[in-house]
Amino acid sequence: MTTETSNAPNFIRNQIREEIEAGRSQKIVTRFPPEPNGFLHIGHAKSICLNFGLAEQFGGDCHLRFDDTNPAKEEQAYIDAIKEDVHWLGFQWAGDIRFASDYFDQLYAWAQHLVKEGKAYVDDLSPDEIREYRGTLTEAGRPSPYRDRSAEENLDLLERMRQGEFAEGEKVLRAKIDMASPNINLRDPILYRIRHASHHQTGDKWKIYPSYDFTHGQSDAIEGITHSVCTLEFEDHRPLYEWFLEQLPVPAKPRQIEFARLNLNYTLTSKRKLKLLVDNGIVDGWDDPRMPTISGMRRRGYTPASIRKFCEMIGVTRADGGLVDIAMLTHAIRSDLEDNAPRAMCVLKPLKVVLTNVDADHEEVYEVAGHPARDDMPVRRIPFTRELWIDRDDFMEEPPKKFFRLAPGKEVRLRNSYVIRCDEVIKDEAGEIQELRCSVDFDTLGKNPEGRKVKGVIHWVSASYGVPIEVRLYDNLFLVEQPDKDKDADFLEHLNPESLVTVQGVGEPSLADAGSEDRYQFERVGYFCADRYASRPDHLVFNRTVGLKDTWAKMQKKG
Repeated sequence: MTTETSNAPNFIRNQIREEIEAGRSQKIVTRFPPEPNGFLHIGHAKSICLNFGLAEQFGGDCHLRFDDTNPAKEEQAYIDAIKEDVHWLGFQWAGDIRFASDYFDQLYAWAQHLVKEGKAYVDDLSPDEIREYRGTLTEAGRPSPYRDRSAEENLDLLERMRQGEFAEGEKVLRAKIDMASPNINLRDPILYRIRHASHHQTGDKWKIYPSYDFTHGQSDAIEGITHSVCTLEFEDHRPLYEWFLEQLPVPAKPRQIEFARLNLNYTLTSKRKLKLLVDNGIVDGWDDPRMPTISGMRRRGYTPASIRKFCEMIGVTRADGGLVDIAMLTHAIRSDLEDNAPRAMCVLKPLKVVLTNVDADHEEVYEVAGHPARDDMPVRRIPFTRELWIDRDDFMEEPPKKFFRLAPGKEVRLRNSYVIRCDEVIKDEAGEIQELRCSVDFDTLGKNPEGRKVKGVIHWVSASYGVPIEVRLYDNLFLVEQPDKDKDADFLEHLNPESLVTVQGVGEPSLADAGSEDRYQFERVGYFCADRYASRPDHLVFNRTVGLKDTWAKMQKKG
């Protein structure tokens, strides 16, 4: 598989190609380093495709490494989900899965090295005092009163921290760099914090845990990473990344390169806020089909190919391009499913039709292509009987001029079948339509009626053989483009109350064979996916992936 499928901008790929051609780089080694504190989302998918894609394109390796430095927020379930997501997207990491915790002994030894060199110290300031002493963007920081402790005292305190002698927050280990630096990240950053928490990989061995900044670059160096690719918010951290590599006897010196992160409209990609949605029961778990998580998109019906295509379409640049239109994402999945999803008929708002000139025991079976452009898909067998279901939206008692579907006295073609005419409308005592009485023109199977033109074609399902189906109509979870734009407002105020609407529909018999995550185009309705959890032979559940209309493609043509 190759991910280099378009001419979308990718300056990192171009730089690496130039390095290789100039002989400055040999084997490329990248890494995807998630923190196991939540499920991966669409922004992570861009990073996965980039890091694994670069390694693949240039014959290198890509490592999967969990940066697991905060046991209080990490879980094995997140690790398992991340592994599954990477595999599902179509990628395989080089060698075994790696953990930053694999390097805790080496990191601690390097922390001791910095202390011995007079470049790190144990600080007794509280977290609030550390923030106060750090200064602001316009004011320099102040040195801690504990900054000039001797190396011997610092080594002793650090070891006692490791042994669990002190309470959480009582002491930290900080690098000694420059409290007046214009880059706040260099104002004596924290290297270790005390945390009396059991770790999912190391158990109760450690009572102190390294910071992300101290761990990240050194883990890259240990693994021989050549290109440490990350998003632009880490650009200000690069001087610190490089300072550690310069001060420590590391085996390699990776190069950090930043790119613009993905910002998708009508979407949140903050793991903290996504976790809030899960914890508050607003969504049904991390893989709820409304979530922008990879597992949620998979459950909704997105394919690995469509997500990889989307990531290639948006490109990789250093410029913050603002919000990416979510219609680009739906365009990618719609294009994929248009070519690859088998067809089926499903009525979402059933309205009974009785064909009065058809015998009660009459049955015909049509053999219909599984896909109009694919002969490798099995044909569907569609039974035609006296009683049918059509969609309620395909009938109007008083239709406007350009309504080409069914109406009293009007004709319409049943897809793959005959032309029918509505002769009578049956209502209940409240005036609600309960049934349509129609007649069939038996001389119209596979041909147009003589002497008149019938423009409308509607889908339908046999009432005798139709399969009951629960259909979940998913939409954007938020009503505004940037739900968390206003920092003073609660992003939950922008939730879409109709992000999930459930209806009880009827599908053609072929849908009874649907397996977990099988995808279909419900003709004239949209693309749907059999739910990976809820679907079983006696209770079929389909999730709407996306509608048939591709507004983004039309906008591109206008442009």
